[in-house]
Amino acid sequence: MQFPAFIANRIRHNAVGSFSATVSRIGVASIAISTAVGIVAFAVLFGFKNVIQDKVFLFGAHLRVSSLTLNNSYEEGPLPLHTPLSDDLSLLPYIRHWQPVAHKSGILKTPDELKGVVLKGVDARFDWSLFEESLIEGRLIQFPDSGYSNEIILSYKIASQLRLKSGDEVLMYFVQNPPRARKLTVAGIYKTDMEEFDNSLIVGDLALIQRLNNWGTDSVGAYEIYLHDFEQLEVAAADIFNRMSPDMYLQKVTESFRQIFDWLLLLDRNTVVFLVLILFVASFNMISILLVMIMERTPLVGLLKTLGSPNRQIRAIFMRIGVYMITRGMLFGNAIGLLLCWLQYEFGLVPLDPINYYMAQVPIVFDWGTVLLVNLLTLLVVSLVLIIPTWVITRIQPIKALLFKK
Repeated sequence: MQFPAFIANRIRHNAVGSFSATVSRIGVASIAISTAVGIVAFAVLFGFKNVIQDKVFLFGAHLRVSSLTLNNSYEEGPLPLHTPLSDDLSLLPYIRHWQPVAHKSGILKTPDELKGVVLKGVDARFDWSLFEESLIEGRLIQFPDSGYSNEIILSYKIASQLRLKSGDEVLMYFVQNPPRARKLTVAGIYKTDMEEFDNSLIVGDLALIQRLNNWGTDSVGAYEIYLHDFEQLEVAAADIFNRMSPDMYLQKVTESFRQIFDWLLLLDRNTVVFLVLILFVASFNMISILLVMIMERTPLVGLLKTLGSPNRQIRAIFMRIGVYMITRGMLFGNAIGLLLCWLQYEFGLVPLDPINYYMAQVPIVFDWGTVLLVNLLTLLVVSLVLIIPTWVITRIQPIKALLFKK
C-alpha cells in the first residue's frame, strides 16, 4: 500500500469518537444532500418539460404550414393538400410524421347551456398516440369510407360545463354566412389540464369542415409537421421555409405557445442556478471540514515533515481523506435521490394544482445520463476545491507543529 493511502486509512479509523469524526459525518451528509438534491431536481425538471411538451404537442405540432392570410381568426384559408412541399415532407429524414388539419369556430348548444368552441378537423392520418394518453372516457373518432363522421371528442371541462358524456348528442352552430348547424355525437372526452386546449378545443372530422367551407377533398387548412428530434426545430424550420411557396406561412410551436416555452426555459435556468448554489455550499463545507481535520492533526503533520515527508505527500494524505468522504456521501446521495424519485414516480406522493402546473402531481423522468453527469460534476468540483485547504500544510513548521496543543 502506498504511504499516503496507508496514513489516510489509519487516520480515518483512529478518528472514531473524535471531533474530526463528527465533522467528517457532516461532510458526508452535505455531499449526500447535494447529490440527492441534484438528482431529484433534474428528474423533476425533465419530468415537467416532457409532460408539458407532450401536452402541447397534442394540438400544436412542431411546425405548422398554412396559407398566407391577413385573417386573425382560428380558421385558415384553403391550402392544397398536394403541393411540391407536401410531396417533399414524406421524404425528409428529420420528419417523423405530418398530417392535414383544419379549424372552424362554432357554438355548442344544449337545452340549458351554450359554449363557444373551435373544432379541429383531422382525418385517418392523425397521430393518436399522444392523444390516447389524455382520453379519460369513450373512444376515438371512427372515420367512414365516404362522407364525414359526425363524432367529436370534447375536453372534460367543456363536457362538464355542458353536462355531456360520451354517447350524448349535441347541436353545433358554425360561424359563417349563412350559419349552419350540425348534430354531433360525443365519442370521447379528453383531459390535458391545459387551459389553452381544455377551454375551447374539440376534435372532429376534417371532411366535415371541408363540407361546411365548400372545399374539395384536396383542400385543407394546414399541414402539421412532427420531427424525430425536437432539438432540430430551427434547422428543420429553415429547410422547410426554403421549400415553401410564397403564399404559405410557417409557424413554430415555440412561437405559437411562447409563454409556455419561455416558462420552461426559466425552469432550466433556475435549476442550474440552484445546483450551482448547492455545489457551492457543499464545497464550502468540505473546505471547512478538511481545515478542521488538518488542524486537529497538526502534530502528525509536524512529525511527518520531521521524518522527511514532502508537502506534496502530506497533502495527498488529506486529499485522499476528502475524496473518501465525497465518494461515501455520493453513494448515500444517489440512494436517497433515486429512492425519492422512485417513490414519487410510483405513488405520486407530492400533488400539484393542475390549474397552475398543468398536471396533478410532480412528474419524474429517470435520465441516467444526467444522473451520471451530476455525480461526475460533484466529484470533480468538490475534489478540486479540496486543493485549497491543503495549502495550509505548506505553512506548518515542524517544530511549532510538534509543540502544538489541541
